[in-house]
Formats: sequence, C-alpha cells, structure tokens
Amino acid sequence: MASKPEHIADSRLDAPAEWLTQTERGSVILLRVMTFISLRLGRPVGRLFLYLIALYFFAFAPTARRHSRTYLRRALGREPAARDRFLQILSFATTIHDRIYLINGRFDLFEICVEGESLVRGPLESGSGAFLMGAHMGSFEVLRAIGRRQPGLTVAMAMYEDNARKVNSMLAAINPRSAAEIIPLGRVDAMLQIREYLQRGAFVGMLGDRTLGDEPAQSVSFLGHPARFPAGALRAAAMLRRPVIFMIGLYRGGNRYRVVFAPLADFTNVEPPQREETIAAAVARYAALLEQYCRSDPYNWFNFYDFWRS
Repeated sequence: MASKPEHIADSRLDAPAEWLTQTERGSVILLRVMTFISLRLGRPVGRLFLYLIALYFFAFAPTARRHSRTYLRRALGREPAARDRFLQILSFATTIHDRIYLINGRFDLFEICVEGESLVRGPLESGSGAFLMGAHMGSFEVLRAIGRRQPGLTVAMAMYEDNARKVNSMLAAINPRSAAEIIPLGRVDAMLQIREYLQRGAFVGMLGDRTLGDEPAQSVSFLGHPARFPAGALRAAAMLRRPVIFMIGLYRGGNRYRVVFAPLADFTNVEPPQREETIAAAVARYAALLEQYCRSDPYNWFNFYDFWRS
C-alpha cells in the first residue's frame, strides 16, 4: 500500500463545521410569496423586494457581516466599505431570486456567457459521465441553461441528507413539477448511486468548498491564509476513475451570468499508487481556481461563516 504524501493533511476537527450549526434565515413561505410576485409581476418588480430583503440581512446579521468583512478584506486586498459588503449580500439574494426563473425555464430573461463548454460535451458524447465540482459561489442553477443547449445532459447533485431535504423543499416551493435528481450522501448506498448515474452517462455535481469538521481534509493556501478543503469528493472520483470538471456560474450584475468550465483532474488512468498524490494536486488546483474567481468576482462568494477556522 502506498504511503500518504506528506503534503496531504489528514487533519480533523472534533467539533462540527460552523456552517452546520448556523440556523438558516428565511422560510419556504417567504419563498412562495416571492415566487408568486416574481412570476406574476416580473423580475424588475421582484428585484425591488430583493433590495429590501438584502438591506434587512445587511442590518440584522452581525455574525455573517463580520465574516463577510474578513473574506472581502482578503479578496479585495483592502478594507471593504459598506457598499462592498452590501453588494455581496445583494448578489447572494439575486442568485436565489433568479432560481425562480431558471427552475421555471425562463432562460430568455438572462444573458449567459459560457466558457469551456467543450469539456462537458466530451464525456456527454462518450456516455462515460463525469464529476462537476462547484462551490458556494455564484449560481449552480444556471447549469440548467447548459442542459437546454446540450440535449441528454443529466446532472445529479450529491449532497448531505439535511441539505437534500432543504433543496427539495425549496424546489417544491418554486415549482412543484421541478424534479430534483439528488444523491443523499451519508448513506451506505451513496457510492452505488453515484456509480449508477455515471454508468448511465450522467454527471454528478458536488460542492467542494465546505468540510463537515470531522472528515479528512487538506490544508492549502487560500487568499493568503491556510484553509481546509475536503478531499472526499475527489477521492470518490479517483476510485470511480472519472474526470472532474470545475464549474462556476458567476453573477455579473443586471441579468448577466458567466458560466466557466475548467479541467480540474482526470482520474481515468490514475493507478492506486499515484492516487493520493493526484488527489492532493487536484485539491490544490481547486483552491487556486476558486481563489482566482474570488479575486475577479469577489461579491459572488456565499460562505458567511469563519471559513479560515483553524
């Protein structure tokens, strides 16, 4: 058995990750009201309410505001002004609001620029499937627009069971007919479900920027400070010998989105002795790509907790 390279930190924390202990604000009822207003009166009217909601969270979420300031200071390279912090919250609220239209197929409302789409086309045409690695940054929902341009593209999101229930509740509130393909992680058959989707030529989407606090993680430099990134999703891709594509959907203001696909790792021909080293390199590349877009589009980062918790 190959020994684990020294630069892979198999670090664990006894306490759960901070984001797991935070109570989510908002409610399904509020989402239903916003859906009704937005679909009946249009996106411009819906955005008027959005500004009020963003102002409320800006004024009455001091913990999130404190962590937002820490992140923006590192991403911007200067002390963030109140405008910077408000724009981050507004971007977050906008991507949630725009889900209403994307889930209901209203792609005509948006200008969506796509880069690197050929990376998706290859595994789709071969029927081999692949992993899509995103983050809590921008909008993963704009992938629906790519699905419209790529017939046969199926994406199943792999997420932890509590999050899966929240996502299903959200989708039901926005559009009861919106079928969510979700693989609940934490179950004994999760890996089998992932394998089945891949064998059918589907893509498996994961968000790779949050740890649970008690799992193996790799410490890498992120925005100039060490941060822990989970390696579990990449380890699954290595075991199943599939390519991993970095995906991010950046909100650019107004009705504009920029979707980027970039190569992250290809485990197709990686043998077990090289697996851990290749996983470590992929985690480092993921963090580097994430940092690149945090600097170019800083208001798209939606981790409102102590991300650099030691």
